[in-house]
Amino acid sequence: MGKKRAKLSDQVRRAASDCGATQKALARAAGIDKGALSRFVSGERGLMLENLDALADVLKLRIVADGPPDVLPAGRPGRPPKTPRKAGGK
Repeated sequence: MGKKRAKLSDQVRRAASDCGATQKALARAAGIDKGALSRFVSGERGLMLENLDALADVLKLRIVADGPPDVLPAGRPGRPPKTPRKAGGK
């Protein structure tokens, strides 16, 4: 069994805490409410996706996949292709 990955929100929290900027400066730069940022960083609440995106932009974060998703069934990499419909038929 592989090493458990840190949740994305936890990684953003850590980056926000470790960046050296104040929460007030981060919130202002990201255009989000300082109280919402404070509750997010402390782990009390989540952030709306658009606020998380804005914060990630300010922190210069990017998502990098380090392997295939764990939700795909073995031997089936995706959905089968759609079958074309016959012309003029239902």
